[in-house]
Amino acid sequence: MLALGVSLGLIVCGGTASALALHLGGTSPHTALPTDGGPTAGGPTDIGPSEIGPTETGAPGSTQAPGDCIAAPNSCGFPDGTNTGVPGGTVLLSVPGQVSSGPGWYYNPTGHDVIVDADGTVLSGLYIPYDLVINASNVTVRDVRVVTGGYFGISLTHTTGVTIEDATISGQNATTGRVGSAIDDVYGDSTGIVIKDNNIFQFKTGVQISTGLIADNYIHDPGYVKGDHTNGIFADGTTKPLTIYGNTVFNDLGQTDDISLDASSSGKDVANKFVVDNLLAGGAYCIYGGDARNGRTSNIVIEDNEFGRLYYPDGGQYGPAAYVDLQQAGNVWSGNVWSGTSDPAMVG
Repeated sequence: MLALGVSLGLIVCGGTASALALHLGGTSPHTALPTDGGPTAGGPTDIGPSEIGPTETGAPGSTQAPGDCIAAPNSCGFPDGTNTGVPGGTVLLSVPGQVSSGPGWYYNPTGHDVIVDADGTVLSGLYIPYDLVINASNVTVRDVRVVTGGYFGISLTHTTGVTIEDATISGQNATTGRVGSAIDDVYGDSTGIVIKDNNIFQFKTGVQISTGLIADNYIHDPGYVKGDHTNGIFADGTTKPLTIYGNTVFNDLGQTDDISLDASSSGKDVANKFVVDNLLAGGAYCIYGGDARNGRTSNIVIEDNEFGRLYYPDGGQYGPAAYVDLQQAGNVWSGNVWSGTSDPAMVG
């Protein structure tokens, strides 16, 4: 695992330079990204409007071998239910029952959603049982719980500089009430996105963005409806820089993945994706490396991740990773191991 001594701004904006900076510290226990103070100890429950955790701490009923981070990710510094989401003890106001609008946002009774429409809005301390739609830039969503069975939990439309942190985002249940995409850049053109320290569950797709930073999130317990392709993090190809750092992603289904870098259609270039120091288990493969649709890949760095045998002996149902083309320029597979060991996890 990786020591990290770089600024948040460098990682979000620095592209390839950020990947080089990530490796300067050598190996050490997992270190969280620098924050503006970091998450408060305590974790979420499954009900609002008051967060009184902690609850989830990893895999129920599993046993932890020495050095194995799977059963209690927080013991290794990885995110789980004790250190992500709305901090324990936070009082949340229900929308629209207790509050229906505030500076820069309002509840829309026609669409049954909450709209953020003013640049610079800070949304905090709310329990939102609807979709949260962000139509503005430089918005911060912090200490908010979103519960919905719709297409999106939090959706971004043509934004710049949105940060979502210390939030709990989930479906209504693990079946027909699962949320389609817990966090989604709907048109794929938002920039400067930061998604960190969130607890995300009961989803078809946990996070779907193409560029920015996804760091120190706990993405787990997906929902499922027949016909779903289930993704923890789906990057949808592109050549825009994206850093996926320090997340715990557990997918107990035999499809599709914890992290997918693959394009959604064939013939697209996929480049500048950095998957570093994550704790992963489950899916068909834990990681899809961008080459599944015969697109050209470059600067795909998959390094210092830990894979767990929580659901399958090979990490994912078929292996830890596939479609990683190490013949293409700048692609790296290095330092990836089975959690609790120094044994290398090999590309499938």
